Amino acid sequence: MLAELAELHASIRHDFAEASDGAGVDLWALSQQGPEEQLNRTEYTQPALLAASVAVWRLWRAQGGALPAALAGHSLGEYTALVAAEALSLREAAHLVRIRGQLMQAAAPAGSGAMAAVIGVDDDIVRGVCEEVSGREVVVPANFNSPGQIVIGGHAAAVDRAAELLTERGARKVARLAVSVPSHTPLMRDAANRLAETMQGLAWREPTMPIVQNVDGDIHAGADAVRDALVRQLYLPVQWTACVRTLAARGIVRIAECGPGKVLCGLNKRIEKSIENRALGAVGDFEAALQAWSAA
Repeated sequence: MLAELAELHASIRHDFAEASDGAGVDLWALSQQGPEEQLNRTEYTQPALLAASVAVWRLWRAQGGALPAALAGHSLGEYTALVAAEALSLREAAHLVRIRGQLMQAAAPAGSGAMAAVIGVDDDIVRGVCEEVSGREVVVPANFNSPGQIVIGGHAAAVDRAAELLTERGARKVARLAVSVPSHTPLMRDAANRLAETMQGLAWREPTMPIVQNVDGDIHAGADAVRDALVRQLYLPVQWTACVRTLAARGIVRIAECGPGKVLCGLNKRIEKSIENRALGAVGDFEAALQAWSAA
């Protein structure tokens, strides 16, 4: 995770050190050396990904990358957006997301919940199947990632039953995800309530840039409204398609993905073909984006 960028830019390790201080664990050592079993536990995965994304964001700005007109983050990525907008420090955010991970894991003991990606079927069909299957156990749309790509989540048995019905009703592919927690589902309601209590103890500041938030694809004014949307995000679906369309409606023509991987670039292209997307997590991609967009 960001090893090549870190060899060239000492700031990457410095940012990981700040996040490690907040999370109470050496995130750089964990992300580079493992053990993988520990890194894959959500209480550690979340602060590690936060550290990586913020480190790339800060490097982008330090190297002369343009200041964005708006910010958005997918799921955990909203916390990166909050740090970028100076609503929270990286240390505070790393502390918060480790607690978030602990609360999420406690809310859904291993094996009780599940998530599955659904490809190639209309959103309304997915909603209908989830409603049909849900009873004492629930399954709901958890991520509206792009047109024709939704993630469902909830109790494991309900997810499996919904997967069977969606396959029967024309889904091109339904695949269980290797995640330990069914995030963005009603199973996370208690975790969200406890997270809200933790949030009250932090020094929130007014964001310096607009943040398009997952819970409704909208921009919320004021620290209290931003925090409330962040709490609801944990038990309501990620409306990523709506987020990208909101950015497009505001005249955004370029989106930079900070952090490891290029998943969001692929989703964004399927949502709004008019937007140019670049990932910044690899040395070559980072330098190419910096050169191309500095010259634009």
